[in-house]
Amino acid sequence: MEVFWGLAIPFIGTTFGAAMVFFMKNKMNSKVEKTLLGFASGVMVAASVWSLLIPSIEMAEEQKIVAWVPAVIGLLLGILFLLVLDSIIPHLHLKSSEPEGIKSKLKKTTMMVLAVTLHNIPEGMAVGVLFAGALAQNSGVTMAGAFALAIGIAIQNFPEGAIISMPLKSEGISKPKAFWYGTLSGIVEPIGAVITILLTSAIVRVLPYLLSFAAGAMMYVVVEELIPESQNGEHSNLGTIGFAIGFAIMMVLDVALG
Repeated sequence: MEVFWGLAIPFIGTTFGAAMVFFMKNKMNSKVEKTLLGFASGVMVAASVWSLLIPSIEMAEEQKIVAWVPAVIGLLLGILFLLVLDSIIPHLHLKSSEPEGIKSKLKKTTMMVLAVTLHNIPEGMAVGVLFAGALAQNSGVTMAGAFALAIGIAIQNFPEGAIISMPLKSEGISKPKAFWYGTLSGIVEPIGAVITILLTSAIVRVLPYLLSFAAGAMMYVVVEELIPESQNGEHSNLGTIGFAIGFAIMMVLDVALG
C-alpha cells in the first residue's frame, strides 16, 4: 500500500494542477508561468542530484564498482534516450508553432499533450527506480527517500498540470476537456514507475545505472525545454527565482526525509 500511494502522489499533483483551469478565467499570466517553469526546473535538478546521482554513486561504492562509472554511463544514456524520443514522438511545445518529431497529422492539442507527456516519462522512471531500490532492502535506498522524491515530483507537477491545461483552454477547448487532457498527460508517470519497478526489483546490481539513467532523462528535459522557456523574453529573473526556490525545497525534502 505504501508503494501504491508513493506512485500515486506525483499523478495527484498533476491532477490538482490541471484542475486550476476551473478557477482561472483567462490564460496564465506570463510572470506566473515563468516562475512555475523555473520552479519545476529547480525541483528536477535537485532531485537528479540528491535523489538519483548521489545514491547511484554511493550504491556503486558499496558494490565495489568505480564510483563514477555507473553515474556517467547512466546519465549519458538517459540523455540519449530522451533525445531519441524527442526526435521520434510528434509533439508541440507551448508557444511554438512548429511541431517536433516525425511528421504527423495529429491535432495541435494532441501534440501539446504529448510534449508534456514526454516530460513526465523520466519522472515516472525516477520514482519507480527509487521505490524498486527501497523494496530491494539491501540497496541502500530508503522508503523515506523514495517518498521524498515522489512528493518533490508532485510539487513540481502541480504547476506543470496548470501549464498544460490553461493553454489548452486558450486554444478554445472546454474547461472539462482541458482538465482531462492535463490529467491524462500525467498518467504516464505511475505507469512508467510500475514498469520500472517490475524490471528492476530483482536486479539490484543495475540500480546505480538506472538511478543515473533517470537523472539524465530528467536533466535533458530541464536543459532542453524548461529552462529555455523560463528564460525566454521578459521577466527571465522570475524563472531564476523559481528555480532557486524549487531547488531549495527539493534539497530540503531529500535531506530531511531521505
